[in-house]
Amino acid sequence: MKFKIQKSKLELTLQNSDLCKTRVLFSFENKLLNNAKKCAKDANINELSDLEGAGSITVITNDKTNLVISLGAKEKFNLTKYQKSLHSLGIWLNKNTKVESIDIILEEQVASLIYADEESYAEQTIFHLVNSMYYFDELKSKRKILSLKKINFVGNTTTSLENAIALLEGVFLVKDLGNNPANIATPSYLAKTAEYIATLSKKTSVKILHKKELKELGMDSFLAVAKGSDEEPKLVTLSYNGGKAKDKPIVLVGKGVTFDSGGISIKPKSGMNEMKYDMMGAATVLGVFLSAVKLNLPINLVMVAPCTENLISGVAVKPGDIIKSLSGQTIEILNTDAEGRLILCDALTYVEKFNPELVIDMATLTGACITAIGHVASGLYSNDDTLCEELIVSSARSNDKVWHMPLFDEYEDGLKSSIADMANIDNWNGVAGSPVAAKFLSKFVKYKWAHLDIAGTAWKSGSYDGNTSNGGATGRPFGLIIDFLRNHK
Repeated sequence: MKFKIQKSKLELTLQNSDLCKTRVLFSFENKLLNNAKKCAKDANINELSDLEGAGSITVITNDKTNLVISLGAKEKFNLTKYQKSLHSLGIWLNKNTKVESIDIILEEQVASLIYADEESYAEQTIFHLVNSMYYFDELKSKRKILSLKKINFVGNTTTSLENAIALLEGVFLVKDLGNNPANIATPSYLAKTAEYIATLSKKTSVKILHKKELKELGMDSFLAVAKGSDEEPKLVTLSYNGGKAKDKPIVLVGKGVTFDSGGISIKPKSGMNEMKYDMMGAATVLGVFLSAVKLNLPINLVMVAPCTENLISGVAVKPGDIIKSLSGQTIEILNTDAEGRLILCDALTYVEKFNPELVIDMATLTGACITAIGHVASGLYSNDDTLCEELIVSSARSNDKVWHMPLFDEYEDGLKSSIADMANIDNWNGVAGSPVAAKFLSKFVKYKWAHLDIAGTAWKSGSYDGNTSNGGATGRPFGLIIDFLRNHK
């Protein structure tokens, strides 16, 4: 089976025996690694510094080149350490110009420690290794050609390769959408992406609402954000009927601000180029939906993404303006840079029409979430303890971390307005900015709901060097959401 990394063809195979002259073995601190070190010393071979401290050694034995990667002490081994080892290996393979094919030995002793079964272990090993090899050069005049042409995974599983490829196609879409510049990844571009996804299965349908239709519906909060841009806003909806007809759908909502200048409340110029990533919520739900279709999941799923730019013009919404949301509630706009909640509140009202079992929205919503918990975890808010716990379990299983944040009633006090039903920002001078934003959204939901603030996890700031280890879209929280969908009962 072949899988495409950008324009390079990388053939992925799964066999029960070696095919290549170069192979990778994973080892704990045991006799195998010690023997590898001795062989390396005897052959005057040094450790590979390219693998960023992964404890790897190259050993030549019987016409085979063995790359032995230490996983450390078994009693301290965990999923995070394993994924870091795969990430280091992937970057090394991405940069290496000498290795054209390689065997990856799927070790049973590793599987038993961190995964429920060998199929999951093989699938996730393939997924995380190849995902770490992602690069984005679509817009360069000189394109990268990957030296590696083939990876053979040596194991006895059956469905893991096909499933891993379905996951990779989804997460690569998430990253591609995020890494594309805002003059390409416009609201119309996201809509066309959804239309393409809808062609992949007879179980899938798409609906795109344009400005005129949004106005007729009364989505004035969404349209207020879009007023400053010449790009027409789009409300993108994809539906997948993989479950029983009577089953209520799971609904995913993703913020799709394809560029956020802050509007009249303009952002500082430093780092504004990264505001193309303010649509990572929409990118994530599109990628998750694609993988759900490819995996043929036995669920009913709806994806909704309100997509627009937030720019400045003579007709742009102003601080102090009052608008009416689709729910009928009025909002005083005190800061036009708190725009994500304005488009999401209308989307969250709109999805009531689907009579959802539950709704999960995800958005690069607040810098305050980064201040609170950094870049390790996404902020998780929910009005339902069972749903919250289920997402936390998926977080642990996928290693796509979340942290349960408070949604106390007292946070509503920060949204009081003397002339409207509510304000769009708090009057607490920035204190508890993430919980107050989540509380704002909660005023528009009448169903089981969770909100993920992914401002700190969806992308990494800094210079992009072709690998997501140094800037760019991370793909999160794709792993969390797809695990939730696959295991939800």
